[in-house]
Amino acid sequence: MADSYRDLRHKLQSPDYRSVEYGRRRRESDSRRKHHDSEKYQSSRHRHDKTEIPRQEELRKVNAGIQQRSLFSSEECKAIEGKIDSVVKHARLGDYKAHTVDRAPLRNKYFFGEGYTYGSQLAKKGPGMERLYPKGEVDEIPDWILKLVAKPIYDAKIIPNGFFNSAVINDYLPGGCIVSHIDPPHIFDRPIVSVSFFSDSVLSFGCRFSFRPIRVSKPVLCLPVKKGHVTLISEYAADHITHCIRPQDIVERRAVIILRRVFPDAPRLEPASSVERPLSRKRRRESTSSSASTSEAESPSGSEELQENNTKENEEGEKKSPTQTYYHRATKNSTRVYRHHHFSNSESEHSDTENGDNKSPVKKSKHKHKVKKKKSRREVKTSKRSKRS
Repeated sequence: MADSYRDLRHKLQSPDYRSVEYGRRRRESDSRRKHHDSEKYQSSRHRHDKTEIPRQEELRKVNAGIQQRSLFSSEECKAIEGKIDSVVKHARLGDYKAHTVDRAPLRNKYFFGEGYTYGSQLAKKGPGMERLYPKGEVDEIPDWILKLVAKPIYDAKIIPNGFFNSAVINDYLPGGCIVSHIDPPHIFDRPIVSVSFFSDSVLSFGCRFSFRPIRVSKPVLCLPVKKGHVTLISEYAADHITHCIRPQDIVERRAVIILRRVFPDAPRLEPASSVERPLSRKRRRESTSSSASTSEAESPSGSEELQENNTKENEEGEKKSPTQTYYHRATKNSTRVYRHHHFSNSESEHSDTENGDNKSPVKKSKHKHKVKKKKSRREVKTSKRSKRS
């Protein structure tokens, strides 16, 4: 076949040559696919398999830290859902404390027992900066949660008795969500227990949220959470990977009751009353006047004591203001003089003796500074005209 071509260019452009060359390349690719596990050649598929190995390991760790159990019947769920509706009603009427209710678009949170700062509420952003509210700023856990939700979990030996001291109700409307997060490990013990009501949903692990518009990346695991089921997360699923509720997973109204144990030494915010702020002058006067009126009402000699205190304060005020400044405007064609007069403590005492007592005089310390002002252009012109005339 090679002898029939006079020029090599004709051979390269011939269809026979292309088919032969393509067949040879195809045979080489087939041989490489057969030996893709060899150390000499690694295909893109083999590299993809390598990346899938740690993902499968992560999935195994997440599943190891999750437990689920169907515990509540449909009748029990209806009774609990009615209590959740009553909580929503009381919150609308304003029957709860300020930090008990936390509202967000298409999602409301109700803290009982303990509440904490998170998300945009943090003074300093970042994990580990969450803080509990001071004691008494969140309503106590309702009795119906302890009887209808916590007691069946204790009786089923899922959690030891008396483990929970914090309860949160998350009420989701269709399209609501909660972004990826890890329950603060320096505040809450493990496991974290949640019970779903009203409808089924999905708990996603390992997602990333982006906003404007809201988008969610592919999760590592999508865990179905059904109505009346109890879900426990601990170990890797609670501490080393985030969990969230995606907007597309809330089709109907859904509520979840989260039961947790707060550590006794968890960091807590200081109460607002303990922070003392300096009073303004107006408030000081009002406080002194109110204290004076109360003292006058209590004792008849209070007015005399108040006068003595006022005279002492006046004397101290005079001592604390040692400088006085005088400004004298001079007549025409003369300079302006600034007199800065400084009184020392000894001079103020001397002025008192001159008015009343005949004590030894004390030398005055006066500091006078004369500063000549430069003449303006108009004054210079007027002076020149006066000289010419």
